[in-house]
Amino acid sequence: MGDQGDTRDRVLVEVAIAAPADEVWDAIRDPAKIYNWFGWDAAGLKDEIDFIFDKYGKADAGSRTLRFEGTQDRFEVEARGEGSVLRVVRAEPAGARWDDVYEDMTEGWISFVQQLRLAIERHCLRPRRTLYLNGSANPGRTAPIPALGVEKLMTASQGEIVTLDLPTGDRIKGRAWHRTNWQVGVTVPQWGDGLLIVTDKSVTDTSPDGRGMVVLTTYGLSDQEFAELEGRWRTWWDANFEAAKEQGCS
Repeated sequence: MGDQGDTRDRVLVEVAIAAPADEVWDAIRDPAKIYNWFGWDAAGLKDEIDFIFDKYGKADAGSRTLRFEGTQDRFEVEARGEGSVLRVVRAEPAGARWDDVYEDMTEGWISFVQQLRLAIERHCLRPRRTLYLNGSANPGRTAPIPALGVEKLMTASQGEIVTLDLPTGDRIKGRAWHRTNWQVGVTVPQWGDGLLIVTDKSVTDTSPDGRGMVVLTTYGLSDQEFAELEGRWRTWWDANFEAAKEQGCS
């Protein structure tokens, strides 16, 4: 990628995980395990994992650091007592201020690391099933967080029990899992102790009413249960959102 210029390290996400460092390190090095937390169900997921973590991922000898060839981006796993800390670090221009700017890559990595924490702490990295929804709000509608009525998650403390009555017909009584300025996560007991992540993206000229995405992670649902869940959510989504009008990191 050439000279990185005058840059500094930016920690995109740092999360404490209740699992030994070696276990977390293995979860970001074994492609079969990465498949159980990274991204969401998609035809090209395995190819994407191979491209990011195998082709361009290079482990530092003697440390739990995974660097990505051609960049200064890296994963760091640090032992912390009986648990560990996982960081995703990127280089950014010195003096840059991105905390209040929406960025797909940053919010994506935050979501994925939180999915990893859930997968390790609650499910021993066993297989999951996911639903991904993405789009721009229809005229007169709003971005996903207000559209779903989950604004209380923006102020809830981590681990706080929150009850949500969603317009999809789902009633959730789960624990606030994480939040940023742009996304919220809550555990969902009826999805096999799954996870709902809702992300609002910045307003643009082509999406003036808002845009965003939702990722549902489920465990142990039968085919019928998952199909019913998917049906409810897609019906609600299609009534409120249309295909995303912007592509890429914006």
